[in-house]
Amino acid sequence: MLVSHERQKLIEAVCFFAAHVEKLGKIKLFKLLYFLDFEHYRDTGRSVTGLDYSAWKMGPVPTDLFRELDNPQPDWAEKIHFGQRTVRGGKPMLSVTPVGEFDASHFSKRELRLLARLAAEFRTADAAEMVEATHLENLPWHQVYNVQKRDSAVIPYELAVRAQEAGAMKKVAAEHREVVEALRSR
Repeated sequence: MLVSHERQKLIEAVCFFAAHVEKLGKIKLFKLLYFLDFEHYRDTGRSVTGLDYSAWKMGPVPTDLFRELDNPQPDWAEKIHFGQRTVRGGKPMLSVTPVGEFDASHFSKRELRLLARLAAEFRTADAAEMVEATHLENLPWHQVYNVQKRDSAVIPYELAVRAQEAGAMKKVAAEHREVVEALRSR
């Protein structure tokens, strides 16, 4: 199976979070990945994982990953175990645990610092705290879901950038996309 660089980074990011935060389930994982991608985009004009996020009621959701978790692809098996654990009221919850070692070689120093900061900041947070953190006013999810009233719409990465910086960042992002497309066509 051919694995793209972004796909490998997604798997490694999940491995990192699974090893460094407590009680990693679906909601917490989705919010950590959202912060990773949108904060990195805000600073550099590109996401880390390449995932698209939709504005659902409970916050941003990487819809492709959401669907995949029902039947994970084989490339997860070396790094991550997706299991179930029982939570309050006897309800089952997805449990994400590492089975392999995190490989930092796929990430830039900036990305590694961001992974570490997010893991430290949300190490003990529960799902409710993660949902609240993504719902803050003026963050991209809030703009799409509450301001624009676009339930389930894809959240544009450009919303992570302050208005006064948007033009310059869009140019950087466009240049990055051109380079990626040129490399893919070889």
